[in-house]
Amino acid sequence: MIIGLRRAAGAMVIAALVLVIVLAALAGLRAKPQDLPWAPLHLGEPTGLFTGRKLAGLPRDGVKCAALLREAGVRFEPAKPIKDGEACGYADGVRFAAGGSRRITLAPADPVMACPVAAGMAMWEWNVVQPAARRYLGAPVVAIEQLGTYNCRAIRGDARVWSEHSTADAIDVSAFRLADGTRVVVTDDWQGDGPRATFLHVVRNGACGLFATVLSPEYNAAHHNHLHLDQAARGSMGWRACR
Repeated sequence: MIIGLRRAAGAMVIAALVLVIVLAALAGLRAKPQDLPWAPLHLGEPTGLFTGRKLAGLPRDGVKCAALLREAGVRFEPAKPIKDGEACGYADGVRFAAGGSRRITLAPADPVMACPVAAGMAMWEWNVVQPAARRYLGAPVVAIEQLGTYNCRAIRGDARVWSEHSTADAIDVSAFRLADGTRVVVTDDWQGDGPRATFLHVVRNGACGLFATVLSPEYNAAHHNHLHLDQAARGSMGWRACR
C-alpha cells in the first residue's frame, strides 16, 4: 500500500510539473501572438514560428496580400495580370514603389514579383537584412541587386518541373549595396569567415523563416552567384527547403 501511495504521489508531482510547463508555454505564446498558427499575419510585427507558412499560404488573387502590404506601409503598384501558356503567368504581381516603410531599393528597379514574395522581402528587410548589416558591416543596406523574378521556364536541370520564376513567385538576389558604398557580392564574399561572409550567411539563414525555398551557393553550382528566394505554395504546409 505504501508503494502504491508513493507511486500515486510521484504521478501527481509529474502531472503538476507538466501543467506548469504547459501554462508557461501558453503564457509565452500570449506574449508573442505571432508564434500562434491561428493568429492573423501582420507584416509589421516581428517574425514568429509560423510566419513563413502564413506568407507562403497567402491567396494568389493578391487581395489579402495587398491589404497586408498597405497595412504595413509598403508602397507598391499592382502589375497587370498575364497568362503565358499553360504554366506561366501571374494574377498577383506587384512592383515596389518609392517611399513608405521600406528603405531598400532593388536594382534593376521595378521587377514584377508575386505579392507573397514582396511581403517576404519587406519582412526580410526589417527583421533580418538591416539588423545584420548594422551588426556585421556597420552600415544599413540601401539597395539589393537582383537577377530576376518572372521568367517562364522550367527549373534548371529538370525540364519536367516548372520554376517558381514562371509565376513570379521567386527572386534571385546577387548583391547588397550599403550606405557607405560597400558592395557585398554573393559570388565574391560567400566563402570565408569575415564580416561579409558572416552577413551573407546570416541573411540566408534568416530568409529560411520567411520563404518556402532558399537556395545559396551551398546548394549547387547553378546558385554560385545568388540567393534564390521563393514562395512555393508547399511552404504553407511546412515543406520548406533551406540550403
